[in-house]
Amino acid sequence: MPTIFTKIITGELPGRIVFSDERVAAFLTIAPLTPGHTLVVPRAEVDEWTDLEPELAAHVLSVSHTIGRALKRAFDAPRVGLIVAGFEVPHAHVHVFPAADMADFDFANANPDASAAELDAHHERILDALN
Repeated sequence: MPTIFTKIITGELPGRIVFSDERVAAFLTIAPLTPGHTLVVPRAEVDEWTDLEPELAAHVLSVSHTIGRALKRAFDAPRVGLIVAGFEVPHAHVHVFPAADMADFDFANANPDASAAELDAHHERILDALN
């Protein structure tokens, strides 16, 4: 059975995709730690990041780097956070988000009530920064 991330990547479920190639997709999370919080997800349904083929893991990190630079520009962030947690969905993924301090890394501070309008605006800001 496909994961929720695969369903987003394939368009079966809606998602705000900011990057996509043959191996990886990046899209906004619906419960952001900070505005612009993006997930970088391999298309391959691999549960743990340590089980990714090394070349794919390197590509995921390379895309995360590209997204991080765009987030820094789009949100004028002093830093960009990167977390590999792996407990929410059994599909390897990297959290990339603008960060001002260590409190921004605390999932207890995630916003599960981010509005569609907010997420749409963040999506547009990231797309603009990637171009």
